[in-house]
Amino acid sequence: MASGPGLLRRAWPYLRVIVAVAAIGVAAWAVSGKTQELTGVGSYLDHLRWWWLTLAVFAELVSYTALSSLQRRLLRAGQVRVPAANMLGITLAGSAIQYSFPGGGVIYLAYLFRQFRRWGSDDLLAGWVVVAFNVVTFASLAAISAVGLALAFGTGSTYDLVEVISGTAAVTAGLVIVVIQRRHLLPHLIRAVGLSQRVLRRPDTNRPASELVSSWAAELKSVNPSRRVWMRSTVMGLSNWLADLSCLAMSFLAVGVGVPWRGLLLAYGAGQLASIMPITPGGLGAVEGSITVALVTFGGGAESTVAAVLLYRMVSFWLVLPVGWMSWGTLAMAGRRDRVEADPLAAGVPALESGS
Repeated sequence: MASGPGLLRRAWPYLRVIVAVAAIGVAAWAVSGKTQELTGVGSYLDHLRWWWLTLAVFAELVSYTALSSLQRRLLRAGQVRVPAANMLGITLAGSAIQYSFPGGGVIYLAYLFRQFRRWGSDDLLAGWVVVAFNVVTFASLAAISAVGLALAFGTGSTYDLVEVISGTAAVTAGLVIVVIQRRHLLPHLIRAVGLSQRVLRRPDTNRPASELVSSWAAELKSVNPSRRVWMRSTVMGLSNWLADLSCLAMSFLAVGVGVPWRGLLLAYGAGQLASIMPITPGGLGAVEGSITVALVTFGGGAESTVAAVLLYRMVSFWLVLPVGWMSWGTLAMAGRRDRVEADPLAAGVPALESGS
């Protein structure tokens, strides 16, 4: 009889498909109950400007390319090189995982960690890159949201986001300090590792926590990105969000209405901050609602705004799901081939272990 973990490992690819199909079904059911409200929206979607829609798709591709470039630069600081095409595939696959499950961000980060390990990173470097790239992207989003908030002050409306964005900026500053001044955290880390050894019996209970942390700190000294690397990483982080924001702007042009520039930055920041909450897969519903309400508050037409935001989410969310899962499958098969070439006996190992 198969063990619990073994059975779950074999069933996992099918469970992912079931969850993705269920998410699509829930969305379709929710939309079907709002046909009266969406009647006007359909008239905008029936007369799309395909040139602008093509540019919106291209902008989203630029967004993912920038995000994958950010991760490549940070890995390169630790002397690990991943080809650009492979890293783009990893980024798309990770996003599909994140968008398919409530709280999928945790699974997404675990997937990135495993992929970094596959390309030659050790545990310490892989963990550091996961933390650093999230700090850079979060800090970039906080900066964009802060600019949007500052512009909104000039209009007398801030959509009640002062506290949220101020809190985000404060958290971001704390995270940046943690990454830059990590040596000051060593005493706290030693206590945390010691607690983990006592409770979870890991990591390596045969070595004192202080010795383990000291060895990790010594290894991290070799991962010391230059100021130039940090600057380029920040540019890539900002480019990721700005390209995605361009996709939203072009969605308005694609449905044949003007871009509501006055509140666009603030509305976009509100939507992306809403997506961070692990309530629905990929912020499904929360992102659409936050952006739409904010833009209508700034004077946008209700039907045209809903149409543009739905089109933006079709490109940035629904289109990424099939592309990302295809990338995941391609990476999984490549990982399986690599294992079989290294050890013919590995032919019987499920492909999920390489691709997830």
